[in-house]
Formats: sequence, structure tokens, C-alpha cells
Amino acid sequence: MESKNFGFFFLLLIVLVSQVILMPQVEGRVCESQSHYFKGPCRGDHNCAMVCRNEAFSGGRCRGFRRRCFCTKLC
Repeated sequence: MESKNFGFFFLLLIVLVSQVILMPQVEGRVCESQSHYFKGPCRGDHNCAMVCRNEAFSGGRCRGFRRRCFCTKLC
């Protein structure tokens, strides 16, 4: 009987530890704002991100059907 309880608690411990290890880290929200200085259609995320960094954002990416540059930063 004691080995049965030990096996149950060992299995429970493994399940709980795996949930903690596999749980994703919580990150802050990402706020987006359309770039004020990027001109023309946005064809590459790298150029958009460089312009956004000059606007005091952490990065940027091209979005939408019209391919506009949106700057991003953590809120």
C-alpha cells in the first residue's frame, strides 16, 4: 500500500513540475503606432524597424494590405 501511495505522489510531482517548466513566460503587451516618418510602401521589416528606432520605439514591422510601417514598443 505504501509503494502505491509513493508511486501516486511521484507521478503527481512529475506532472506539476512539467507544468511549471512548460508554462510560457509572461511578457508585457506590445503597443503599435503607425510611423510618422516612414515614406512609401513598406517592403521590408528591417527598414521599418530602423526608422521606428529613430522615433524612440524599440522596433517596427510592415502590416496590412497597404503595407504600412507600424512601430512597436512594450507598453
